Amino acid sequence: MNPKNTKPYLYSEIVSIEGMTCASCVGRVERALKKVEGVQQANVNLATEQAWVQGNTQINSGDLIQAIKKAGYHAKQVEQNKSEQKDKKATEQQQLKRDLIISLILAVPVFVLEMGSHMIPAFHNWVMQNIGTQSNWLIQCVLTTLVLVFPGRRFYQKGIPALWRLAPDMNTLVAVGTLAAYSFSLIATFAPKILPEGTVNVYYEAAAVIVSLILLGRYFEAKAKGRTSQAIQYLVGMQAKTARVYDNGQVIEVPIAEVTKEMIVEIRPGDRVPVDGEVVEGQSYIDESMITGEPVPVKKQIGDQVVGGTVNQNGTLNFRATDIGDSSVLAQIIRMVEQAQGAKLPIQALVDKVTMWFVPIVLLLAALTFMLWFVFGPEPTLTFALVNAVAVLIIACPCAMGLATPTSIMVGTGRGAEMGVLFRKGEALQALRDVEVIAVDKTGTLTQGKPTLTDFYVQQGFDHEQVLRIVASVEAKSEHPIAVAIVQAAEQKDLHLLSITAFESVTGLGIKAEVADQAIYIGADSYMQQLAVDITPFKNEAARLGQEGKTPLYVAIDQKLAAIIAVADPIKDTTYAAITGLHQLGLKVAMITGDNRHTAQAIAAKLHIDQVVAEVLPDGKVDALRQLQQQYGQVAFVGDGINDAPALAQADVGLAIGTGTDVAIEAADVVLMSGSLQGVLNAIALSKATIKNIQQNLFWAFFYNVALIPIAAGVLYPAFGILLSPIFAAGAMALSSVFVLGNALRLKYFQIPAIKA
Repeated sequence: MNPKNTKPYLYSEIVSIEGMTCASCVGRVERALKKVEGVQQANVNLATEQAWVQGNTQINSGDLIQAIKKAGYHAKQVEQNKSEQKDKKATEQQQLKRDLIISLILAVPVFVLEMGSHMIPAFHNWVMQNIGTQSNWLIQCVLTTLVLVFPGRRFYQKGIPALWRLAPDMNTLVAVGTLAAYSFSLIATFAPKILPEGTVNVYYEAAAVIVSLILLGRYFEAKAKGRTSQAIQYLVGMQAKTARVYDNGQVIEVPIAEVTKEMIVEIRPGDRVPVDGEVVEGQSYIDESMITGEPVPVKKQIGDQVVGGTVNQNGTLNFRATDIGDSSVLAQIIRMVEQAQGAKLPIQALVDKVTMWFVPIVLLLAALTFMLWFVFGPEPTLTFALVNAVAVLIIACPCAMGLATPTSIMVGTGRGAEMGVLFRKGEALQALRDVEVIAVDKTGTLTQGKPTLTDFYVQQGFDHEQVLRIVASVEAKSEHPIAVAIVQAAEQKDLHLLSITAFESVTGLGIKAEVADQAIYIGADSYMQQLAVDITPFKNEAARLGQEGKTPLYVAIDQKLAAIIAVADPIKDTTYAAITGLHQLGLKVAMITGDNRHTAQAIAAKLHIDQVVAEVLPDGKVDALRQLQQQYGQVAFVGDGINDAPALAQADVGLAIGTGTDVAIEAADVVLMSGSLQGVLNAIALSKATIKNIQQNLFWAFFYNVALIPIAAGVLYPAFGILLSPIFAAGAMALSSVFVLGNALRLKYFQIPAIKA
């Protein structure tokens, strides 16, 4: 089903959530939010720690926050100030680092005292002679108690209440596992007679080291999460802090917040453009790579648009502020990236179903492990039962499952923004991977979108520039796009136009005029034939232009053939390479255009386009897309005009050229800021890479749990005598999350595969 055909939600809220640690937390918060009145859709993102809530009626944010608190988590409305969010994350990271250091300082002596005695006989003898068993256990008890009470208290503050609510999570697994080891050790230390003979051992080192290792994993996780959101931080950093504005004829520097619409702003070489605007004075080149992903600076002169956040290169410009604050291009880009990063892909549905039951099942498996070892295991049965049950609890934490999808989405969409590809809807990230056909509009998508003088040949005996000056002087009287293109070509050569003493439009044929006492005739071949002007000298040129889909115009001066002209909408330089790249990805390319069939077929042949639908109205584009969908399956459409909006909405994925109209962009799922078809290739290649990355993450997250839970339960012990220590289980659990985050971060360096010539 096409997701764009569903009824849009009228209201939405974004809520910041604290205390989520694993995939099961996400499901729990979503279920709590969906029970709030007015809420019809709730997406919770573990990586961004935010909930995006939507509904068709007004939603009370206070009710949302209260529902999240009842579920056992802290919530508040998301901070609008991005620097505040960054500071908050930095503070949390520092707190984790502090707790980790304290935990390690306390846990290392416990580990050395206990495990050193097991591994090094000489050290064991030294401990027995100088400390003694009871004193050794008392030291371990004190140090472990400090670990659990201070750095480790977070697990018990969240995990135990979650267990009482019958909604266990990762913290519950850690809390139950470490408390089991710690409680058993306390009994062995202070009331050993309670325990069966041969089972009096302590496991302080397991409790202390497990807490330390999980804190270590959390710390690495927090650092990696910070790196996944670097794209947003980079974009925020693009915003200028101050602006130079004209005030009563004087240039003064003011904070960016004080710039208002219609103010005249000055930018000098090296300045970052503070707000969006229109150039009113000066000429320069501006580096727009942070918006478009294109490295080549763009020339700016009077009438051109400048975008806030881009960098001025060499000249000084004055421009009128047109869009500020939330309405600026940069603010809209940041908003699009944030929404895409918070999206939930269809692939996440499987994860949600599994994790909803995962933690309760793990608790049951741990209890079953304990009972089986206690009933059927070797002596000391209680020790074996405890150690293996704790190992199951610790290793099964579903952190990696919860991070597998959102981290890849965050990094992938962030990398897309750097490349000039903005995913307005995160779902398009997955849908793009499955498209079979890329349907494109011609004008403004494959071509530059405006007629240009492409061919101009003169007969022997005529001066090239003089003929162009005469033709442009005549065409200046017309507002036809072809006439405008010819006049612009003359202006680019700095040719001054001549005065015209007579001008007559000959209906259906061409133009007749008088310039400098010369009779000028401009028109098609039929007009020349009527004038008895022989056009055979340009026979070869006319044939070639016809093959290219161009309609030639002839110029006669005083009844003599002077020139042949062709005006066309030139194909963008990047179009051919982009279509070649799409073919190499195994995709078909179709062109849907309102242009005449002859021109469309000529362009299609030149670009090796697979299928052409020409001479269609906007509604016809929608019908053409439906036919392509029936024939091939998933279809993406690329367009840039108002008349493309219906087609963009009908397509499985709509991609709007960012230089197009606001209507087209609003109807699209993906916005290509560069205005180049190369952006389509970038978007599809990035989509394939991101979904592949997610699949890798999910495979290892699920495989890790499926493979290691039985090992932790002791399935290898009867045949190989292998047991998994709770300490190694904690280390493996921490590494699984770090692995998933590290794999997702590889997308930061994603590059488009080279196109084979």
